[in-house]
Amino acid sequence: MFRIKCQAKDYAWGLPAGESEVAGLAEAAGEHIDGFKPYAELWMGTHPSGPSTVAATGANLRDWLQANSQALGEPVIAKFGTDLPYLFKVLSVRTALSIQSHPDKQLAERLHSERPDIYKDPNHKPEMALALTPFQALCGFVSHEELAASMASTPELATCCGPSAKRWLDGSWTENPQQCLRDAFTALMTCPQEKFREALAALVARIRSQDAAPPSERDQLVLRLDEQYPGDVGVLSSYFLNVVTLKPGECIYLPANEPHAYVTGQLVECMATSDNVIRAGLTPKLRDTEVLCASLTYGTGSPVVLRGDPVAPCRTLYRPPFEEFQIERVDIPPLTEADLGANPGPRIMVVLMGLAQVRASGPCGELPGAESDGEAGRGAVYLIPADTTVSAMASQQGFVAYVASCNDVVFAAAAASPAAQMQTAAA
Repeated sequence: MFRIKCQAKDYAWGLPAGESEVAGLAEAAGEHIDGFKPYAELWMGTHPSGPSTVAATGANLRDWLQANSQALGEPVIAKFGTDLPYLFKVLSVRTALSIQSHPDKQLAERLHSERPDIYKDPNHKPEMALALTPFQALCGFVSHEELAASMASTPELATCCGPSAKRWLDGSWTENPQQCLRDAFTALMTCPQEKFREALAALVARIRSQDAAPPSERDQLVLRLDEQYPGDVGVLSSYFLNVVTLKPGECIYLPANEPHAYVTGQLVECMATSDNVIRAGLTPKLRDTEVLCASLTYGTGSPVVLRGDPVAPCRTLYRPPFEEFQIERVDIPPLTEADLGANPGPRIMVVLMGLAQVRASGPCGELPGAESDGEAGRGAVYLIPADTTVSAMASQQGFVAYVASCNDVVFAAAAASPAAQMQTAAA
């Protein structure tokens, strides 16, 4: 396996260095951390906006994989080519991220072709978020019934949705609920600034004046978002989206073309290798409201929460319905050894807690910079090549790591292919 150096991003929405898991991991790995900056994301992968490097040689990880493609494994090369198909991250969220979506492949290709300065690559970006701390997010559209109730109880919201609000108030939305949802959300997101700012100010004042009862979770979120992004239409758009609160160890996944915004917490995230984001609220960055509103699926319902499946001693797997990636949590008690197995594709492992003696053996073990036996402690990040067997003996501190890999369905499909079956028969 190969130690890799990874980039920590100091975006404004991140946590202060002293509270940020991103900063803590980077500092533990020997990187310089500015104590006066917020740290938001640790990128582990090959994306050009934040590529990792091989620690022993300084080689760009993408270039290294193209020169040593055996590290990817034949099934991954056949499916995705000679690049890592996923991007692995740790996130530390202080203030809400933008109301956003990620394009599907067809839209990503068009946006990248038309505006490569904004949309950096032609790939889609489904993703999954696994909570390290209590974590809150806005994900997907609420049920039609919940939106109708919000329209009725929140006149400030209905005002900003214009004529489209009438159908939610008189019940006629039931005739074509998906179109009515599209019309109302688009009307809100394109509402004139003077109108929505006046309505939002009135809403915030009304919530604060209700002294008789504590504000609801939704009202508390409105107040928090308005403090972070005063007068932003994204505050009102939160009524359209599910509020999801995860405990540590719980996970959600997000397909392309679904609206969402992370609100607060620290998490491990994995996605297809892409940095494409379509924003429309809660952000000082460029907004592409027309594209976002036109590209959403307008499906409704709460997101599925994954709690992980035990797959071996000390190992819990979180597998979303996307081919490019999955995440495994490794939690080894003190003075215990665990077999982390082998994988037909490449893995990236980041150590969050503790210390272990890690052993690795496989076909890439003779390449420059390979480590077959060594200590892995907090902040260490490794590329584990395809078909490499790994075991870890935890110290008295125990050992906690997260491992990203291609989804198992890729290898099941490869094994079931006619070519693979012919090779098996010939053997």
